[in-house]
Amino acid sequence: MLRVLLASLLLVAAPALAKDAVKRETVESGSFKMTLPLGLQADSAYVPDDNPLNEGKIELGKLLYFDTRLSKDSTISCATCHNPYHGFAEARTVSEGIGRQLGGRNSPTVLNRLFSADQFWDGRAKDLEEQAHGPLVNPIEMGMPSHDNVVTVVKGIKGYAPHFAKAFGDEKIDMARIAKAIAAYERTVVTGNSAYDRYQAGDKTAMSASAVRGLELFNGKANCVACHASFNFTDENYRNIGVGMDAAEPDLGRYVVTKEEADRGAFKTPTLRNIVQTAPYMHDGSEATLMEVVEFYDKGGIKNPQLSTDIKPLNLSYQQKLDLVEFMHALTGDVMNADPPTSFPK
Repeated sequence: MLRVLLASLLLVAAPALAKDAVKRETVESGSFKMTLPLGLQADSAYVPDDNPLNEGKIELGKLLYFDTRLSKDSTISCATCHNPYHGFAEARTVSEGIGRQLGGRNSPTVLNRLFSADQFWDGRAKDLEEQAHGPLVNPIEMGMPSHDNVVTVVKGIKGYAPHFAKAFGDEKIDMARIAKAIAAYERTVVTGNSAYDRYQAGDKTAMSASAVRGLELFNGKANCVACHASFNFTDENYRNIGVGMDAAEPDLGRYVVTKEEADRGAFKTPTLRNIVQTAPYMHDGSEATLMEVVEFYDKGGIKNPQLSTDIKPLNLSYQQKLDLVEFMHALTGDVMNADPPTSFPK
């Protein structure tokens, strides 16, 4: 499994921040080492045994991630719905694929998927490799007729062969390698070093007074930490908070995967890192702003038989709601490996 090296490195920081308080951790996988932004924990990283990282694989994956030629009409790439200029999510209520067809769910962020195994809102993909297969052949997403067709398209672009050789040791191109490369790139798209992280590291000027009050509410009265836990602000679990459950035909989420009654209407808890960049919110994009999200939780979600026991009316004041939103703004950090390629293989 992934080998993790915890390396404490000094950062150039504001004078108010004690140098020995600023520690960053390093993920080591295969021949690749990546020093994480401040606030991320390397021992929580997940890289499958059969897909160790290396520079060539990450470079190849980045090209494939942004290449629209992997869609049926050459208009859609992974980056269309997971856009680096929108927090690696999409500024739409639900995602839009080829022919302007609309999907049924809002696009979740790719940020910090290094720290997650199961993927999608309902967790139906066991890892990023499996997730990468789906959108390519989904008829309302990238719309390719089959995975074999995807491979044919990539093989037809001669400039890709040297990239596969650098990534895997030879020029063989197949769907497994395409998915592994995309997943490898996605694991390097991480964010940290937010105002919150600097505050936690000792710089008590990094967050505003309102954000500090919001942090106290987050961990206290509002109890957001019950689900948005740990350094990545998600416990990676699935809960029913009532979103969409008052519809005539609600999206049943995790239940479709597990067939467990307790999972009816349950969806994965998303990370809150860089959350301000990824509006609209919830799996159906039904909440346009962070204040709307706070209001939704304040009223106790939408009642239904499977509503999570963590969801209860909060009775927050208007100022407390503002403070929670201000705290979530303080979770916006630096993003690694986000710039799109300047050119593509021909």
